[in-house]
Amino acid sequence: MDVTENIVPAFLLAAVAGLSTGIGSTVAHFIRKPKPVYLAFSLGLSAGVMIYISFVEMLPAAFEAIKDVWAVVIFFAGIAFIGLIDISIPQAENPHDYTVLSGDNATAAKQSFMRTGLLTALAIGIHNFPEGLAAFGTALSDMRLGIFTAVAIAIHNIPEGISVSVPIFYATGSRRKAFFYSFLSGLAEPVGACLGLLVLWPFLSEKLLASLLGFVAGIMVYISLDELLPSAHRFGHGHIVILGVVLGMLIMAVSLLLI
Repeated sequence: MDVTENIVPAFLLAAVAGLSTGIGSTVAHFIRKPKPVYLAFSLGLSAGVMIYISFVEMLPAAFEAIKDVWAVVIFFAGIAFIGLIDISIPQAENPHDYTVLSGDNATAAKQSFMRTGLLTALAIGIHNFPEGLAAFGTALSDMRLGIFTAVAIAIHNIPEGISVSVPIFYATGSRRKAFFYSFLSGLAEPVGACLGLLVLWPFLSEKLLASLLGFVAGIMVYISLDELLPSAHRFGHGHIVILGVVLGMLIMAVSLLLI
C-alpha cells in the first residue's frame, strides 16, 4: 500500500478540521449569545459521528489487520493516552466546565471572562493536538475514513471556537482578539499531524496503520463520552442531545453504505 499519495491530503484534512474553530469564532461574532439548543445538538451530532465511525469502521479494521488481543490493547491505549492528557489539565481550567452565558450571571462573571477564555483556549489546544494526529493518521490509512473523521472533528470544533471567543469578546470587546485566540487553539491539530508524520513516517506499514486506527478509535470514543456528551448535556436539552447523537450515527451509516 503506497501511503505517500495521502500525505498532503491527510495533512490538509487535519488542518481544516483544526482551523474550523475559526468558524465558531465567526459565528460568535454574529450571534451575541449562542443559543444553547444549537450547541447541544451540534455536540451530540459530533459524538454520534465519532462513536459510530470508531466502532463500525476503525476498530474492525484494526481487528482484521492485527491479532484481536493487540487490537483491544491498542484501543484502550488510545483511551489511556487521551485520558492522561485530559487529567493533566487542572479541573478549573478544563473546558468541561464551560457554562452558557446568561443575563443573570454575565455581569458578575465579566471580570473572569478573559482568564476563562484564555484557559479554555489552552485546554482545547491540548485536546486538539491528538485530534490532529487522529485526523492525519486515519486519512493516511483510509482517505474515506479520514474525511469522515475530519468532518466529525470539525463539527465539534465549531462550538469549541464559540466557547473560546465568546468570553474573550465579552471581556475585551475586541472581535479580533476573540477570533485570534480561538483560531490559535485550532492550530494544535495541524501541529499534531506534523508530529505524526515526523514520528511515524520511518515505521509506516499496513499493520502500523491498522494499529493507528485502533488507537485513534480509543481517542475518539473517549473524547465523545468524556468531553462532547457531558458538555452537550450541560446546556439542558437532553432530548436534543440524543437526537443529535442518533442523527450523527444515521448520517455516518448512510454515508458508509453509499460510498
